[in-house]
Amino acid sequence: MEQAWKQAPIVWLSGVRRVGKTTLAQAFSKARYLNCDLPSAQTLLHDPEAFYRSVSEPMLIFDEVHQLPDPSRVLKIGADEFPRLKILATGSSTLAATHKFRDSLTGRKRAVHLVPVLFTELSAFGIADVNRRLFHGGLPSALLSAKPDASFYSEWLDSYFARDVQELFRVEKRSGFLLLVETLLRQNGGLLEVSHLADVCRLSRATIGNYLDVLQVTHLVHLLRPFHGGGKQELVRQQKLYGFDTGFVAHALGWGELRVEDCGRLWENLVLDHLLAQPGAPVVRYWRDKQQREIDFVVPQNREACDAIECKWSPERFDPGNLNVFREIYPQGRNYVVSPHVVEAYTREVEGMKVTFTGLSGLSY
Repeated sequence: MEQAWKQAPIVWLSGVRRVGKTTLAQAFSKARYLNCDLPSAQTLLHDPEAFYRSVSEPMLIFDEVHQLPDPSRVLKIGADEFPRLKILATGSSTLAATHKFRDSLTGRKRAVHLVPVLFTELSAFGIADVNRRLFHGGLPSALLSAKPDASFYSEWLDSYFARDVQELFRVEKRSGFLLLVETLLRQNGGLLEVSHLADVCRLSRATIGNYLDVLQVTHLVHLLRPFHGGGKQELVRQQKLYGFDTGFVAHALGWGELRVEDCGRLWENLVLDHLLAQPGAPVVRYWRDKQQREIDFVVPQNREACDAIECKWSPERFDPGNLNVFREIYPQGRNYVVSPHVVEAYTREVEGMKVTFTGLSGLSY
């Protein structure tokens, strides 16, 4: 966030409900904090210019700024007329994704996305067991609870629909929308099949498309496009989907406990979160061919090179077959096998390829 303020006067901090945006915002010292949910905050901002002149602190925080009647106008005045101020605005969705934002604030803002608690942050929460992170999820209150609470996840979804969806996007089909959310969470790590979703949720393909847009800008799902360009048998259109949090995936699947065979499926989510949380968030793709051979994540580096990332719960179970096929088409780039059980990174040659085995701390961009 400090790096972002060097480039623009406004930092837009986004992230799902209860991920920790308010806690992070309130951690700044010498800042004027406004909870835009409160009527008193909206009264103060009736005359934005007069309000800005009254601010003596070097930083101004607008928490839940989308609750204001015209948030983009308030932010634009601050950025243009009071450039000495560092402005932090928080919200659940991508800026300008809703009907309330009439100005996208081009050139005046930088975006920072706060993901659920990362694997590399667990020690700060006093968590030593990665299985707990996988099963409980990464929202701090859920992670720190003694055991997963089904009512927490259901109440969170109710609040998400009421506050982040219905108010901002005017989505009216509550049951169909929440059924779509549950179905997508259950399909975590799979390919997106719009026709199947339309049948299951009894919604039109157009409605599914609209709802998917809402889910992406509110960060509830991540859709990865396929990496392709050289192989005739590669998938070129179908996207791969991941739920925003492993705890919600486990809840949607009805898991009462976490089995060993479940861990690898959820470990991919933590690796993806780690990549998305990198400064400047690298482009992340996946690769798959029509013979079902797949590379979990592909990070393009330039026109010639791309990194291949395989997520393995147990590194000794790595099979180089898929990577071999991929490197026949795209020979340049680094190869990674990422596992929570690799404490210190090492590189070895596997079937003529250099492969680095690492934990998440050794994977940075």
